[in-house]
This record gives sequence, C-alpha cells and structure tokens, in this order.
Amino acid sequence: MNELVQIVMVLLAGMLLGALFFGGLWWTVRKGLSARQPALWFGASLLVRTAVVLAGFYFIAGPDWKRLLLCLFGFIVARFMVMRVTGARRMAGVGHAP
Repeated sequence: MNELVQIVMVLLAGMLLGALFFGGLWWTVRKGLSARQPALWFGASLLVRTAVVLAGFYFIAGPDWKRLLLCLFGFIVARFMVMRVTGARRMAGVGHAP
C-alpha cells in the first residue's frame, strides 16, 4: 500500500509541475502579447518555468528512474488538462494554402 501511495503522489506532483509550466505559459502569452517589452516577458517566463520544473523533477524523482517517468507522465497529462481548461484548440491547416 505504501508503494501505491508513493506512485500516486509522484504522479500528482508531476501533474502539479505540468500545470505550473503550461498554465504559466498560457498566462505569459496572454500578458506578453500586450506588454511593452514582450521579449523580456517571454524570456523571463521561460527561465523561471524551466528552472522550477527541472528542480521539481530533480527533487521528486531523486535517483529513481521509475519516479522520473511517472512524474513526466503526470507532466504530460497536465498539458492536456491545461489545454482543455484554457480552451486551446489545435488549428489544423494553419499556414497551408487551401
């Protein structure tokens, strides 16, 4: 039972990291497009989001590659959840001639 709790906690931690990363990206795009210095917004956001996620992966997974994979799986699941919540849609055919 203890191992199951650990698996669920690692998966939830990965989902939290993913929500922070992709939610932060969504927020940055919304704010950065109307900012006076959008390059500063996007650059700073990229550095902060990446640093937080890498540090989180490092502390959550430790030396165990199985925990790293579970955390990464939670991170990817969170991507789809953030896309659904924010209403992001995949645009088919963008940039292609009719």
